[in-house]
Amino acid sequence: MSPHDHAVPADKPATAVDEVLVDCRDAALTFGRGATAVVAVHGANLRVRPGDRLAVVGPSGSGKSSLLHLMAGLEKPTSGTVTRPAPDRPNGIGLVFQGDSLIPALDVIENTALPLVLAGVPDAEARRSAAEALALVDAADLAERLPEEISGGQAQRVAAARVLAQGPRLILADEPTGRLDRTTGGHVLDALLTAADRTGAALVVTTHDPAVAALLTTRLAMRDGRLLTVAEPQEAS
Repeated sequence: MSPHDHAVPADKPATAVDEVLVDCRDAALTFGRGATAVVAVHGANLRVRPGDRLAVVGPSGSGKSSLLHLMAGLEKPTSGTVTRPAPDRPNGIGLVFQGDSLIPALDVIENTALPLVLAGVPDAEARRSAAEALALVDAADLAERLPEEISGGQAQRVAAARVLAQGPRLILADEPTGRLDRTTGGHVLDALLTAADRTGAALVVTTHDPAVAALLTTRLAMRDGRLLTVAEPQEAS
């Protein structure tokens, strides 16, 4: 099946057997009003289906993060629509953002298990899922450390584990390797891809790094807030 049959600009209605996790229809996002208004996203059309591996590429300020925020429901479209069909589990979307996101007073395994505990999962089950996710990102040995006792790269791996522990059907990762060295960034991206492969989840990654984008099946480019034509990675010669 062609990558264009998955995460592509929306141009045909979905069917019952063609499940759509996120459906953006002419979705636009504007900050401010009048002369000071800034259009972050211009009328994006995009569908993401289970199993998709999508990279949204473009320079800083091109609108990649704003598009991801629309997909995640963190921002409401100024015009158009973004539809996220109700998932069959409470934690349908997992978000991985660059930057510090761990709670200082909790150790690594507690940070990783926290979203599950807040969702009502029993503590023992939540810790078990957290431990499995930490192992997936090669961070099992960090379980009892506090955030202040680990490096920035390790914290990013823990943040990814926290999302993976929830078993989301859709993983949205905003520049997940942007603040990491290439080796550590590779570990994080490998963990996201492995987790998505195991569960059949869709994975959408924003990045300005061509090497990261090349690891995903389908690529879209953003320029000045506009979502451009699908571009497939070149085959290795």
